Amino acid sequence: MSSQYIPFLDDPIPGRQPGGLGEHENWWAERQEALEQAGYMLRPRFRPGWQPSWTGTNKQFLDFEDGQRIGMRLGMDATRISDGKPVMLKKLLREEGPHELEINKLFSAEPLVSDPRNHCVRLLDVIELPNDQPIIVHPLLRPFANPPLQTYGEFVTFFSHTCEGVQFMHENHVAHRDCTYANIMLDPSNMFPESFHPAVTDRSKDFRRKAKWYSRTRRPTRYLLIDFGLSRRYDPANGPPLDIPIRGGDKSAPEHQDRVTQYNPFPTDVYYLGNLIREDFMQKYQGFEFMEPLVTDMVQNDPTKRPTMDEVVTRFSEIRGKLSTWKLRSRIARKYEFWPVTAWKSVGHWYRTVGYILGRKASIPEPK
Repeated sequence: MSSQYIPFLDDPIPGRQPGGLGEHENWWAERQEALEQAGYMLRPRFRPGWQPSWTGTNKQFLDFEDGQRIGMRLGMDATRISDGKPVMLKKLLREEGPHELEINKLFSAEPLVSDPRNHCVRLLDVIELPNDQPIIVHPLLRPFANPPLQTYGEFVTFFSHTCEGVQFMHENHVAHRDCTYANIMLDPSNMFPESFHPAVTDRSKDFRRKAKWYSRTRRPTRYLLIDFGLSRRYDPANGPPLDIPIRGGDKSAPEHQDRVTQYNPFPTDVYYLGNLIREDFMQKYQGFEFMEPLVTDMVQNDPTKRPTMDEVVTRFSEIRGKLSTWKLRSRIARKYEFWPVTAWKSVGHWYRTVGYILGRKASIPEPK
């Protein structure tokens, strides 16, 4: 499925050797010392006096830790100096996301931050540099499907957390407006206890070996919503909100095709989640027939006929209650999988499943 974040082609600076800093990387490198003073250390690649470690060798720059480039236009990985915590830095462009900092602060402060239904990524810090855009700091996360979900029970946890998170935003009168594939992440701290390399997420932090990880069933994770650049909070006293259409990662919402001047953004969040399940699970994998009635309603062309997030959460709770333990522990297999592959993967899957049962691992894995 997806890699760490949406890739962004960062053109190298003219005259630099292969593997040299790109334009957007250079923006961060120029501010490395200021960020260090603020308590955050960038990788060696972005520090003053960096000399590529592949110089003078016959190897490609991609074979080296300091040859790994960032894949984001606005983001940069870093380490919090005080405790070694891996974090993500993001520069805010107020013209693109005028409410982003406001929404981040809302869900990262009491009383909302302590609510277990709050699945918004936590804002750790705001860095203010002279004559620059603010930089927000979040924990380092992974895409929700990296590594892929293995069982229907793991899917139940993912969808429950995601729906609960969007429902919680809606209860607080905030529409996410881009709750699509790239903006749903998982907290890797339990699954990846030794962390991983932020640019090549299947490698260890020092880039010397494969990253060590555990399945969601063995070490459950929590799913989080990120990127509030398009989000907005509305005043319920003004009645149902109307706003101009803004296209995020999913541009297929029917209300965006009609060229209406304004629409209610809350039903569009429902569409985004339904379409994600339809396109990235039901159309690609076997065994998701139990989601068809709910997803069909979530992606209706008429936004007024879609269920609210409260109704989605209630209906999915009823659905999960009808799934057998056998179904929940079954492997999620691709459609039209070649039978020798199915046989080989099934043997390994049920061998692991016996271990989960003996170890009393829940069929619907929830983090403590």
